[in-house]
Amino acid sequence: MERITEQLDPIFKPHSIAFIGASQDPRKWGFRMLDRPLRTGYRGAVYPVNPKLEKIHGIQSYGNILDIPGPVDLAVMTIPAPSVPEAMKECVEKGVRGVVLITAGFAEIGEEGKAIEQRVVRIARDGGIRIVGPNCMGIWSAAGQLNLSFEQAPGAGSISFVSQSGTFGGYLFQIANQKGYGFSKFISIGNQADLTAADYLEYLAADDTTKVIVFYMEGFKDGRRFFELAREAVKTKPIVIFKAGRTEAGGRATRSHTASLAGSEGIFDAMCRQVGLIRTEEALQSFDVAEALASGMPLPPGRRVAILGSGGQGVVTADACASLGLEVPHLKSETIGSLKKIMPPHAPLPTNPVDFAGTFRTGLEEASVVEILLKQEYLDGVIANVPINPMAWSYTTNPRKMFRPLLDITKLAIEGAELFASLPSKYHKPIVTIRFRRFGNDIIEDILRGAGIPVYDTPEECARAMHALVRYADVMRGKT
Repeated sequence: MERITEQLDPIFKPHSIAFIGASQDPRKWGFRMLDRPLRTGYRGAVYPVNPKLEKIHGIQSYGNILDIPGPVDLAVMTIPAPSVPEAMKECVEKGVRGVVLITAGFAEIGEEGKAIEQRVVRIARDGGIRIVGPNCMGIWSAAGQLNLSFEQAPGAGSISFVSQSGTFGGYLFQIANQKGYGFSKFISIGNQADLTAADYLEYLAADDTTKVIVFYMEGFKDGRRFFELAREAVKTKPIVIFKAGRTEAGGRATRSHTASLAGSEGIFDAMCRQVGLIRTEEALQSFDVAEALASGMPLPPGRRVAILGSGGQGVVTADACASLGLEVPHLKSETIGSLKKIMPPHAPLPTNPVDFAGTFRTGLEEASVVEILLKQEYLDGVIANVPINPMAWSYTTNPRKMFRPLLDITKLAIEGAELFASLPSKYHKPIVTIRFRRFGNDIIEDILRGAGIPVYDTPEECARAMHALVRYADVMRGKT
């Protein structure tokens, strides 16, 4: 029997694709499925299939997949559900290895659709074809440069996202991408008629380009196998999961959405804890957590966190940490003494959080504070602000007057950021940062991200990220 990688590589790394139901009409899915890969860099052979058109997007169209002269790895179907069984038979005859079945109108609509779905799956399995969907919104694969899901190609990275919802999953994916998170794959799994969440987990666990796997799930077709695979997968890469349908109202909605049963909330939560999955309470939190886990930050030896910030940010961060079960310990007198040598005279006593009290400081001073904190055996990680970008402090309306001082300050800021970025690997403890201002092409953030230090917009995001690192450290130590 073929391994899962051999079965699914033709889907995520296809050399050739047939678009069955390709269209010239921008309002139709047959247009979108063909248009997106053509515009966003797919390099393989493309074969539109539509018996009514000779050319689509200037490319020769074929009346039937069997008319295509070359081999076809993947077929993307957007034809009506009743026409799919016959098209699937032709794909088997052609030797197609995978199908992305966008079409809805299967098990999610009732018994008639369920019967068609079961017939399609039997044909595919007898012919050695694996199916994504039906009732899905396609896939994105950085390795295959294949984009069936988005109007613009996402940024490549190491997070893979498996979503049981197409539209909502794509929405979450795009927000996460806009925040700068990079992705290896996006998979809209739809009804899971053939390939299930467990199959995708098995594939992604073996995928070298995936460092963290994120799931949005409403229900499972093979929950036992999923959790058995997850128990092994978390030993090599983190798995983050958000499960919808936790309430009675949400459970009813899942049945009409993707033909799934939500299952017992209590049992699901217990299984996640036992296996070592990192569960999130809100959908978008999954990607903040995944970004930290994919960053390459050292896992913290414990849950004791130091906070460097300014005023209210430090207070809110401390609250957020405590609410997640992280500890924010008082600093010892020796540590306070070392910090006071760097802090401005009017700053409050640095007891944790440490507060510069709004004083202008250089990146070197901030890096020095963080280094003192990381040196302490009783502290396991630091949440800090992104080192000050001098452009944030150039309030003058006379650029010529500020030009020379700003150059000098920027040089110090870069030196400070480079020192700051070197500290996690030096002390084997993580740093998570919050930015106070957004700048286009911010060199300070680039330096931090280049070293794997994640950058967030809110104190709560920082706390969740640190908590995820602590949680996964526990999983790796067997404390699930």
